[in-house]
Amino acid sequence: MFENYIPVLLQILIAGAFAVGTLLFSAIAGKSAKRNAIKDSAYECGMLPVGESQPRFSVKFYIVAMLFVLFDIEVVFLYPWSIVYKDYLAAFGGSILAVATGFVSVLGVAFVYAWKKGVLDWKS
Repeated sequence: MFENYIPVLLQILIAGAFAVGTLLFSAIAGKSAKRNAIKDSAYECGMLPVGESQPRFSVKFYIVAMLFVLFDIEVVFLYPWSIVYKDYLAAFGGSILAVATGFVSVLGVAFVYAWKKGVLDWKS
């Protein structure tokens, strides 16, 4: 029974050896390079790193990001439905269209709510 686990153990050993080897090579090769203050400073797109290291973002940024993910995932749920629509229409009748219409209407209500709350207004 141990023979069945030999390929898995071999793969774990090879992956571990690769990770350790890569880290060791990076440490050895990195020490041999010439060092100076400019190379050791953080790269900030050509600007000197002055000020806070982590700037504060507006909460609106996160809300818009969450809304994007939410509506993006809903589109992912609609894609498989659209693929099997003809097959399910023959099997279940119009109920599949009613379910999808309800799903899209809930999304529409959520979108209108977010719009009315001003979440999608970038000027403020």
